[in-house]
Amino acid sequence: MAGLDKLETYLMDLGLPYEEVGANTWLIDDSANGNPPIIVSLAEPVVVIRATVMKIPKAADGNATLFRELLSLNGSGLAHGAYAIEGDDIVLIDTLEYGDLDRSEFEASLDAISIALGEHWPRLSQFAVS
Repeated sequence: MAGLDKLETYLMDLGLPYEEVGANTWLIDDSANGNPPIIVSLAEPVVVIRATVMKIPKAADGNATLFRELLSLNGSGLAHGAYAIEGDDIVLIDTLEYGDLDRSEFEASLDAISIALGEHWPRLSQFAVS
C-alpha cells in the first residue's frame, strides 16, 4: 500500500483535483484549467498515466491521415508518452517506473501530457467525430 500513499501524496502536493475511482486508480479532473480528465493507475511495477483524446472516426478513408498525424506527433511532438489506440478511443499514455518514481518525474509526465494535448488539439481536432 505504500504506492497508493506515494501517488496520493504527489497528487495532493501538486494541488490537483482528483478522486479515487477504483483500486489503485485516480481521476484527475482539472477541467477548470482547460485540461482533459487524466487517469493515473498503479499497476506495479509501473504507473500508467492516460488521457482520452477522442473517438476514432468511423470513416476509413480519413483514418490513414489521422494515424499518420499521430505517428508524426509521437516522433517529434512529445516529451513523455505516446498516442495509442484503446478500444474505440485515441489516447495519450505514459508509463513511469514506480520503484524510483519521484514527485518531479510524476509532475513532468502530467505536465507533458497536458501541454501536448493543448498544442496538438488544433491539428487533431479536424479528425474529431462530431
